[in-house]
Amino acid sequence: MTSEAVAAAKAMIGEPGSRALIPTPALVLDLDAFERNVARMAEHCKVNGLSIRPHAKTHKSVAIAKAQVAAGALGVCCAKLGEAEAMAEGGIGSILITSPVVTGQGLDRLMALNAKVPDLMVVVDHPDNARALAAAASEAKRTLKVLVDLDVGLHRTGIRPGDDATDLAELLDAAEFLQLRGLQAYAGHLMHIHDFAERREKSLAAMKMLGDQRDALKAKGLCCDIVSGGGTGSYNIDPEAKVLTELQGGSYIFMDKQYNDVALGNGASFPFETSLFVQMSVVSNNTKNLATTDAGFKSFSTDAEPPQLLSGGPEGAGYFFFGDEQGGILLPDGAHLPLGSVLTAMTPHCDPTVNLYDFYHVVRGDRLVDIWPIEARGRSA
Repeated sequence: MTSEAVAAAKAMIGEPGSRALIPTPALVLDLDAFERNVARMAEHCKVNGLSIRPHAKTHKSVAIAKAQVAAGALGVCCAKLGEAEAMAEGGIGSILITSPVVTGQGLDRLMALNAKVPDLMVVVDHPDNARALAAAASEAKRTLKVLVDLDVGLHRTGIRPGDDATDLAELLDAAEFLQLRGLQAYAGHLMHIHDFAERREKSLAAMKMLGDQRDALKAKGLCCDIVSGGGTGSYNIDPEAKVLTELQGGSYIFMDKQYNDVALGNGASFPFETSLFVQMSVVSNNTKNLATTDAGFKSFSTDAEPPQLLSGGPEGAGYFFFGDEQGGILLPDGAHLPLGSVLTAMTPHCDPTVNLYDFYHVVRGDRLVDIWPIEARGRSA
């Protein structure tokens, strides 16, 4: 979005009906639904004796991170070093980097970040990385807190449970400038299993692997005060295992079509509401039963099905990708959308959609109430 468009939007803040006048395509955050989601997860964790350390990879926003911390979060998780730098620049003082940092340049940046952030932690899943971190921390003369990243079946990162993980923990514990704090595990391959009974069975099996590894570390006299993991798809399952000390949910603040399609169990729906939308406008309508909008491939993540049209179109209308800049709206017979018509869609996958935008247009009801920058947008390294 250009500076002119941002200025135009800011001039409308607080005006009745300003939501419909936001320059499109735009990422829109319903503040009422967002605040309820944050409060519900905070209460869920409190009731279950868990801390919440939400994942900033979902929102990439300092304002949202601060709202989560104000509601009781310990701090945030960050998937990448660049995200952590953005959160630190915004004043977030407790950050867990959930992917290994291994390059020479990355280690230099990590040490610089460790000097600024009061409570910085990073995960480790390989002895070579452990030795490199130990050398970098020793050179910096500043202790770095670390967690062993355990692979509980995703195979994306993490060391296999058992002796390998215990040996890695001992290596970390022995390093003068590293402080072992515990374990991390994320069963991302289970979060979208539609059948609740299957998701519960497999999630609890992953939690058992994590709990067994925790017990193995404690049996060796190794610190395991922190056991971090879980996610939105297993938020109501993981507490049963009584293994986690902190939950790493992310998407619960926004929700999306992928999570809304997942069964919660006993016929219930998620207590979290859809709060994130893409707003678009009709820019052409010359073909029967068809309208073209200004939101195409560049406005939505494309790793899942097309967006779900929620409002602005007639019943039976559906969105399809129509090009880089355009989206198509298939209309039922006899329906017509005038030029400039405003439509709203649910994102297929919220995290990568957020990464396409520079700002959230924050709304309450029909009013634009604020514009929040997405500071970590594009910080993939």
